[in-house]
Amino acid sequence: MQNGLVLEVCVESIDHAIAAARGGAHRIELCSNLASEGITPSAGLMAAARRHLKIPIYPMIRPRAGDFFYSDHEIEVIEQDIRTAKELGMDGVVLGVLDQQQHVDVRRTRHLVKLADPLPVTFHRAFDLCPDRERALEAVIETGARRILTSGGKSRATDALTRLRGLVEAARERIAIMPGGGVRAQNVQQILEQTGACEIHSSLGMVSGRIEESSASQSGPDSGQVADFSEFEQRAREIKGILENVSA
Repeated sequence: MQNGLVLEVCVESIDHAIAAARGGAHRIELCSNLASEGITPSAGLMAAARRHLKIPIYPMIRPRAGDFFYSDHEIEVIEQDIRTAKELGMDGVVLGVLDQQQHVDVRRTRHLVKLADPLPVTFHRAFDLCPDRERALEAVIETGARRILTSGGKSRATDALTRLRGLVEAARERIAIMPGGGVRAQNVQQILEQTGACEIHSSLGMVSGRIEESSASQSGPDSGQVADFSEFEQRAREIKGILENVSA
């Protein structure tokens, strides 16, 4: 990581987490149910990941799929999940709370950021649902979160490069902007160079435990997961190799 660029890989299983680390990922976002864009992983998964990984692990803290406007009881669940993450030795957490108008809920998010302290908080892609991203940027900064994971409001980061560049410039190093959404070896250099971001987020094409568009996933039902883990590791290694040659 000589140029300071960071690769975060999103996974939903311990084997994919280990494969990503072997491939050179600098940080893991750990979650369950990627098909629904991720929910809180079990305590067992967090504990196993901590035993096997030396790199930082940030679990998703999201009690359910769907919107990001939570009831008071759901906030209680989020609070307890943050405490569990701290107890299990996680290195940060990933969360996001919006109000009914899909603006950042500064009060509740700030409360959760303080609860997570000293663990840093990443505000996840709930940010992309906000109708005014410049206002949302300032709101997230106000909460004390350390970074924002965003695709610039599009499904893929490559469709919002100008917007992402604007967020990076507006952040003025007050908070990290981490592009995510469809990040692959084929486009990661373009995303980093055109946005000026120093961190990048990728699921490496994994959805619900399988890799999309992989020869391993097309080799038949008897091929099992082992080939997927190998290919997953290779995809991480390819992106890591590209990052090492990008000028920060």
